[in-house]
Amino acid sequence: MTSNKIAIITGAGKGIGKAIALGLAGLGYQTILTGRNRADLESISSEIIQKGGHTPVLFDFDITDFPVMKNTIKKVVSEFGRIDILVNNAGVYFDGTVDIDEEDFDTQLSTNLTAQFRILKEVVPVMKKQRSGYIFNVASRSGKIGFESSGAYSATKFGLVGLSESLYRELNPLGISVTALCPGWVNTKMAYEAGSTLKGEQMIQPEDLFKTVKWLLSLSPGACVKEVVLETPKSIS
Repeated sequence: MTSNKIAIITGAGKGIGKAIALGLAGLGYQTILTGRNRADLESISSEIIQKGGHTPVLFDFDITDFPVMKNTIKKVVSEFGRIDILVNNAGVYFDGTVDIDEEDFDTQLSTNLTAQFRILKEVVPVMKKQRSGYIFNVASRSGKIGFESSGAYSATKFGLVGLSESLYRELNPLGISVTALCPGWVNTKMAYEAGSTLKGEQMIQPEDLFKTVKWLLSLSPGACVKEVVLETPKSIS
């Protein structure tokens, strides 16, 4: 057991997940970091420790390995007794709409939506028992607008935004906050893989997502925020 607040961050090995993990650790949270690359998680853990944060707990596995994910949540609850924050961040991107390879579509759906549902299914009962907690579902601006050549990705993110909104309406009366984060181009490797032509400094920075989380955590219990859409100047129309 620990008196520290517990934060689980999925996809914590790089990009948005890394920035939020580092930021929450800096706020004093005991971080639980999950991701596929052990070396990335260990690197972030070392950085957190060097900055004086609590030693993170690391779980390296694919978020779509549902039995392992379920067991991981059980281990966290058994060791720490609570979950104060869940950052549902893990995700993948493949080009295409109906022309996408079916296997890629299935992988994208499993990673970007089904896995989020499965972890929520494990975490929400814990937060209900506590009658407290904050869930951040990292979606995308593509969860609000269907873009050309990325319809399959948009479908998964639209699904996550819908799931998040339903939970927002169900859980806020119970003292549990839920917010979907919907950024446009973020300065990460995934953005370039998805075809962004913007320079790094023209994009949203991963740290901006943590700053958004920090702001949301600072609000009074009476201020409920369903979603936050962050855009780059070049994407606004």
